[in-house]
Amino acid sequence: MKRDSFNVLFFIKKAKLLKNGEASVCMRITVNGARVENNIRKSIEPALWNQAKECAKGKSRKSCDLNAYIEEARIKLHQTFNEMEEQGQFITARLLQEKFFGQDQAPEVVRTLIQTIQEHNDQCRELVGKDYALITVRRYESCKRYLAELIKLKYGKEDLPLSEVNGELVRSFEFYLKTEKECQQNTVIRYMKCLKKITNLALANEWITKDPFIGIKFHEKEVIREFLTMDELLTIYHKKFPLERITVVRDVFTFAAFTGLAFIDVQQLAPEHIVEDSNGNLWIRKPRQKTKNMCNIPLLDIPLEILHKYAEHPACQKKNKLLPVPCNQKMNSYLKEIADLCLINKTLTTHVARHSYATSVCLANGVSIENVAKMLGHSNIKMTQHYARVLDSSILRDMNNVKNIMSKVMR
Repeated sequence: MKRDSFNVLFFIKKAKLLKNGEASVCMRITVNGARVENNIRKSIEPALWNQAKECAKGKSRKSCDLNAYIEEARIKLHQTFNEMEEQGQFITARLLQEKFFGQDQAPEVVRTLIQTIQEHNDQCRELVGKDYALITVRRYESCKRYLAELIKLKYGKEDLPLSEVNGELVRSFEFYLKTEKECQQNTVIRYMKCLKKITNLALANEWITKDPFIGIKFHEKEVIREFLTMDELLTIYHKKFPLERITVVRDVFTFAAFTGLAFIDVQQLAPEHIVEDSNGNLWIRKPRQKTKNMCNIPLLDIPLEILHKYAEHPACQKKNKLLPVPCNQKMNSYLKEIADLCLINKTLTTHVARHSYATSVCLANGVSIENVAKMLGHSNIKMTQHYARVLDSSILRDMNNVKNIMSKVMR
């Protein structure tokens, strides 16, 4: 089992001196990267503080008393930490602080924004693969980094007390993301939702009393996702490429376009995910990596041919996977070459395959949106509508049915 990391640091607050000119002495407890800070209700003249040694200088009674307190605090904290670890207790910086001071004697702790986000992110990272996807955790970490940059730029501080988080900060963060980070509107909204989750957490725990998002609304822009028509998909599938790396990327993309699997699910696809029903039909049955919803996808002829093609591929046998899938970055880079070689004037990415499956392979051929949702692993049809686009051909087909019915009625 991985051991918990622990550290205690003593420092003074030079930026905000007391009326007598002395600086408050603070203690920071850090456990596994998460920390809490508190004022130990002692002070010292800034000139008499040695930060390198975390103690007061000189032999005055005040310096000696402060140094004795710090030394005793260190010993007590280390003993408490070791006892909790030996007993197998769950250890956090806050629990250690409460053990040290006693639940009713702990001084008021100033909770800060970046500290709170870090604690939240640490918990999320522990749940990667269970409740969170890695990309979601990385978005929260980027949000924390951008907020820290803004606080440093706007306030000249490393962190900001939660009590100072208000509508002004929220609006400043939006402006900062759009101007300094050049984020598009929908990307900005994703980061704002990350921040709102933290402020909602603070409200729920009564760390703040007022919602800083009151009166602030954000509207996502509808993004029209590109997809390939069936003719374009077949053009790519039948195109001969001189380089093997391009051919592999083409085959992986085509497989995704005729199964609807997301990139990560194609990359993880293993022999146990292919099952045969009582009629001899082969299916992909695999939980989505992102949501854990089960995908039930009957294999068409084209993806079956691709699977047979790579059945003996060394990389597949070594990793026990069905396809030799490159990284997403290489896939997207090579897909641009494929689009140029096939004279397709669209921006190809790995995710275009999933949209193409929903639209051109399924809906354009009369598959109900309920069945498309099931194959894509969506929990509701509303999610599927984001992928599926209504085609002119399907509109014409449906209206021809109406025309035929009306003609019979008119006779």
